[in-house]
Amino acid sequence: MASLGVNIDHIANVRQARRTVEPDPVPMAMLAELGGADGITVHLREDRRHIQDRDLELLRQTVRSRLNLEMAATAEMEQIARRIRPDMVTLVPERREEVTTEGGLDVRAQLISLKGVVERLQTVGIPVSLFVDPDPEQLEASIGCGARWVELHTGTYAEASWSAQPAELARLTEATAHARNLGLRVNAGHGLTYQNVEPVAAIEGMEELNIGHTIVARSLVVGLEAAVREMKRLVQNPRREPLFGSLQP
Repeated sequence: MASLGVNIDHIANVRQARRTVEPDPVPMAMLAELGGADGITVHLREDRRHIQDRDLELLRQTVRSRLNLEMAATAEMEQIARRIRPDMVTLVPERREEVTTEGGLDVRAQLISLKGVVERLQTVGIPVSLFVDPDPEQLEASIGCGARWVELHTGTYAEASWSAQPAELARLTEATAHARNLGLRVNAGHGLTYQNVEPVAAIEGMEELNIGHTIVARSLVVGLEAAVREMKRLVQNPRREPLFGSLQP
């Protein structure tokens, strides 16, 4: 049974659009936990476009589930992580011009530098996950640099057409099994919605799904606590029968 990590970056996006004090992501994280969130995820970007340093510091003091810090593998972010001590760090690629994270880390190409960051963080007791595409070579590189976890990028699956989704789901399923065989623990996220989450939640060996935008969007209608509760029901009790019907008439 997968658990649910709620990403609250988009709450901070609304605040930063007007550069004011509301909505404050810190008390909203508490509402997410009341709705059943098993963890809170935030991405502290180098350009501070949404989550701010103040948010991260207060969340570390107030989150009662798990605090997952997404960050780029830079010296500045490593120093912040060592000071804040989140329950997990997820290393992600980051480009200033992107709207949101567009793909997984190229661990193979950055093996030496990533290995250093992973080792230093895990030496001080912070587990590290790598955000990667569901690719066997990237998974093997992940174990090679010492990571204990991976978070599979589900964006390609989420954006695929109805007819292409089964193939993308198969990639995620195979990647999860391969990662587990390597000794990695597996999370997943990016682009998951109320409509497409169940097949991913049902993958054998999937431990946690990190979901943000769709929950925050739904919260505009029903409130954040209820939106989280609705998503958690889907994550923990996904339909096990095939959701993709035949393309034949």
